[in-house]
Amino acid sequence: MPSPDAALEIRTVANDPVPVRIRASGAWTFSGLKQRRDEIAHRLAEAKRQPADRVAWDLSGMDELDDAGAVWLAQALHGAPHVEVAPRHREMLKQVSEGMLVRRDTAAFDPLAGVVWTGQATADAMIHLRDGIALLGRLAFDIAGMVRQPREFPLREFSAGIFRAGVTALPVTMLVGFLVGIVLTYLSALQLKRYGADLLVINIVGVGVLRELGPMLASIIAAGRSGSAITAQLGVMRVTEEVEALSVMGISVTTRLVLPRVLALAIALPLVTFCTDIAALAGAMLITKFTLGITPGAFVQALPLAVEVTNFWIGIGKSVVFGFAVAFVACHYGLRVLPNTDSLAVGVTRSVVVAITCVIILDAIFAILLRNLG
Repeated sequence: MPSPDAALEIRTVANDPVPVRIRASGAWTFSGLKQRRDEIAHRLAEAKRQPADRVAWDLSGMDELDDAGAVWLAQALHGAPHVEVAPRHREMLKQVSEGMLVRRDTAAFDPLAGVVWTGQATADAMIHLRDGIALLGRLAFDIAGMVRQPREFPLREFSAGIFRAGVTALPVTMLVGFLVGIVLTYLSALQLKRYGADLLVINIVGVGVLRELGPMLASIIAAGRSGSAITAQLGVMRVTEEVEALSVMGISVTTRLVLPRVLALAIALPLVTFCTDIAALAGAMLITKFTLGITPGAFVQALPLAVEVTNFWIGIGKSVVFGFAVAFVACHYGLRVLPNTDSLAVGVTRSVVVAITCVIILDAIFAILLRNLG
């Protein structure tokens, strides 16, 4: 009956050119090595200390051999000239030994790696900037052509884009706006209540929602929802070579695919922002009723007096620019997708990240330029 465990026997023969004889027996498998692991490891280490030409290995007594046992033996047999092994185990030992001889390239420390990465990132950013400016120029020419020939405008794609980016986005954006209005009002009320400035919560919430939070929430949700959908749509068309088919037929890709999506989101996002503002203010009215005792009627009456209408129009104007930027970035990355699924996934991810980053940068620019308004 075969032995269930691996065994290694070392004996010395005096007055022999090969005085050290090592015999392996039993099951040299993962389970067979587990019971006597420390003992076998100690004996293998002892065998490695002997000169290779003074050791004879007898592996013919092994009953079983798997990858784990082959790795252990291959490490000890490195360079050994006297090895006897059963034919059924010879090929496995040979393959493992050859695999262990493959040189592994180790990445050396490069002190200029950061500089190289910065240069590559800058070069990639310049390429994206160049292609983005080129796409923006083509859009400008397409808009000019649509003004001269309005019948050529893809009205069906435009209306479908408004529906997908506007109407279907209302539930999630209004829900998020409502919850953000509740949180912002509650936290503001807790602080203002300490100083007896309860009514100032209307100023804080009104300005914050109408001028900043409303456009930002709507734009970020649009980037993750509509922007990713646009990139995926154009990316799939690139994978299936539909974009190339349009070019072959003489149809402008930017006119048919990019222009309606960009204009649709630029028009739909202000409407979504308006609904988000309403939902956020509704959440604010609900909280002020229970925390500060301000009735909804008093809240609505005090809101126009506390917040100038300029803040509302600033928020709506910002949302137009944000919508254009989100759709433009989504189309840019969608048209850069290569005809494979990996590129599609990377393009969608980068589109969302870059679109949100652009929205935040544009919001900071607007905050500086319009700091004296409202």
